[in-house]
Amino acid sequence: MDYRNAVFVVTSEDSCPIYNTGEELQVQDAAVSVDYEKPVCMFLVQELLKIVSKKPGEQRFTQLAMQRASFKCPGCTGSMRFEYKKEKGFSTLQMNLLRIADKKARKRHVEALFKHLRTMEVFELLEDHDLLDLISMLKLKQFDPNKVIIAEGTRGTHLYIILSGKVAIVKGEKEIIAEIGRGEIFGEMSLLSGEPASSSVYSRTVVKFGTINGKDLKFILNRYPVLQIFFYRLLVNRAQMNMARAGKISSGMSGELIYISPVELFQLINSGGKSGKVDLIFSDGHAVILFNEGEIVLASFGDFQGKDALFATLSKKKGSFTYNTHLATKYHKLQPLGGFMGLLMEGLQRIDEDRERAGVESPIDDEPEFSEDD
Repeated sequence: MDYRNAVFVVTSEDSCPIYNTGEELQVQDAAVSVDYEKPVCMFLVQELLKIVSKKPGEQRFTQLAMQRASFKCPGCTGSMRFEYKKEKGFSTLQMNLLRIADKKARKRHVEALFKHLRTMEVFELLEDHDLLDLISMLKLKQFDPNKVIIAEGTRGTHLYIILSGKVAIVKGEKEIIAEIGRGEIFGEMSLLSGEPASSSVYSRTVVKFGTINGKDLKFILNRYPVLQIFFYRLLVNRAQMNMARAGKISSGMSGELIYISPVELFQLINSGGKSGKVDLIFSDGHAVILFNEGEIVLASFGDFQGKDALFATLSKKKGSFTYNTHLATKYHKLQPLGGFMGLLMEGLQRIDEDRERAGVESPIDDEPEFSEDD
């Protein structure tokens, strides 16, 4: 058997900075290549070259023995083991046709996944080529309802991107912090910080994910700086929102409305009985909402004032906000525009009526079918 055209598979690794168990190492004409455009470890190349440089007469392995044979990379900061999997074997017409078919299937899969993720608001900050880089690292997984995805107190191993379905974020045994769905990301804070997960995550429905393990995430963050910025923003915003949901919304807090809607933001301030000013920056103007002990006492947005200004902000999905607790003394005497929940219900009802008059249906997510093996 000639190793000079063969495929090896990583069977185990211990703190290897590059490779994961299950990844393939391809040798063709004594040249080494790996999947996902990862860098090739020189320790690994030297070890494989020792194997492939042996003459056929020096390779005292039967085919069965070679399939079981393992070779240990000497390693640097970590180590790995890999074993012979199969001959390269693309010399026949049939194998070449299979290879072409496999490439076409992979291309269709990437295109479908790209189209799916491109519609998610959380990825709007990424350029097309950066999103494709992210997709190249994704593995697809599926969980049935009521399954534990992440257990509180365990260290994170993967970042999860919800493609369809819903999950519940649970603190302790029963306290449901939030329910999140399509387009949301979780698992990143424990993964990047190395700290145990602060809450558990359960599947509410059948849930499909795109996942990235910690090693691949660190690799793409190092290779693509724009993704570093993206995840940094995500981490900062998620930390602030977690504080806010815990009633710790603080002065100077800011964020993007693709992560929290104006309705959710206003509810957080109201539930905490906070006073202060919310500045909202949209593509079509600047809105100011003033709170006194959780109640809205002033709203301004362009030519709109009062309720009309407030209602105009509720339907916004893009923009940024800043919250400050300072409220000038003169505003403390203003009367609320109305009961807080009543204002929200009236505003949301008006949005629905405007949609109906315009003949616009409520958006329904198109969820392409992805199997776990895609």
